[in-house]
Amino acid sequence: MIKKNNVVCPSLLVVTALAMCFLVQAAQASTVSVGTPNCTNLVNFATIQLAVNAVPAGSTIKICPGNYPEQVLINKRLTLMGIPNGTQDAVVISPPAGGMVANGAVDPRGPVAAQILVQSTPGPVSISNLTVDGKGNQYTGGDLRGICYQDASGVVNHVAVRNEIPNDIPTGDQWGQGIFVETISSPGATLTVENSSVHNYNKNGIVARYAGASLIATGNYVQGSGPIDVIAQNGIELAFDGATGSIKSNTVIDNFYTPTTSSSADILLYDAAESASIAVSGNTLGNSNYAVSLFTDAAGTFGDGVTVTNNKIFGTSTFDAIDVCTNGNTITGNTIFNSSESGIHLDASCTGTGIGNNVSANIILESACAGILADPGTGNVNTNTFYTVPFPVTSSTASCTLPSGPARAKTAAKFKP
Repeated sequence: MIKKNNVVCPSLLVVTALAMCFLVQAAQASTVSVGTPNCTNLVNFATIQLAVNAVPAGSTIKICPGNYPEQVLINKRLTLMGIPNGTQDAVVISPPAGGMVANGAVDPRGPVAAQILVQSTPGPVSISNLTVDGKGNQYTGGDLRGICYQDASGVVNHVAVRNEIPNDIPTGDQWGQGIFVETISSPGATLTVENSSVHNYNKNGIVARYAGASLIATGNYVQGSGPIDVIAQNGIELAFDGATGSIKSNTVIDNFYTPTTSSSADILLYDAAESASIAVSGNTLGNSNYAVSLFTDAAGTFGDGVTVTNNKIFGTSTFDAIDVCTNGNTITGNTIFNSSESGIHLDASCTGTGIGNNVSANIILESACAGILADPGTGNVNTNTFYTVPFPVTSSTASCTLPSGPARAKTAAKFKP
């Protein structure tokens, strides 16, 4: 310190250090807005991508009501949020005028075009209070996704994703996803999706794929197309190589593929993580081929040890309400109404599956075949309650009237995640 006339003044070194400190703080985070006209008193950008490019990591981008025809790439820790302005509150991200293009790392299934792509971020990205609308995407070159987290984690809250159909024409191609989290080159990515709406997708609503990918889906509304003969849709999916997570308190309906050669499910676990305490709990499911399907093509490696509890299931068409083609699961406290085949099927058709399951305290009313169809040697069944079912518990469908087509085809042949 320098002392002049009994006044203590900071040295140049201290002043420089303080200035550098303020600069570092400013570089760490800022809050800006997007919109024309600007609805805030903040520094404003014309497009979301310009704001993302300009701000440092940790910043908040507030988006004024309006339509934003762009694809957005986020590769830093950020908060992206729609905000109201007067009587308006709709922030809509739509495809660019020239159509969407592939903008992501190539998924094992092919190129990806995402409307919002969160990629390889060193910290979480939060997205809230906006709509992602795929209508007019003009994309035919691979998978179309509304919001995609690749090797990145974060939270999606109070968001609507709709019309994720490549070129706006439903097809049998396994493309067209609402909200997606996946690992491509990292050991883990965790996405929380809550209080959001996903509908009018071509293939899947909310998805986690590949080892290390984790989806926490809570309080969402996911709606398929209803009876359709073009594509087998799934509502919420954990798939491939040990994807994990939890699926709780969602409403998922209308995933209904009309041919019997394949099938749709409201909730599909397909080679999910082994003994990972995955919970499917408190959901309302119905008007679909299957409500819940637990499947593996590698028994003992993937998919065991899931709890399916306290779900309300109605109107499953063509197949079973809950199909259990893995081992060591707990199926308890579910209420099942009006299932086309059985309320719960302990399924041995995935080779070495359906074993060691605990099925108890479920209420099953009006199944066309059995209340519980337990393939030989597949689990413990006790203290369930049945109303107006042909057979409370059976190991044979010989006396059941099943839908036309391949009778009880191997479950593995029914799903295309």
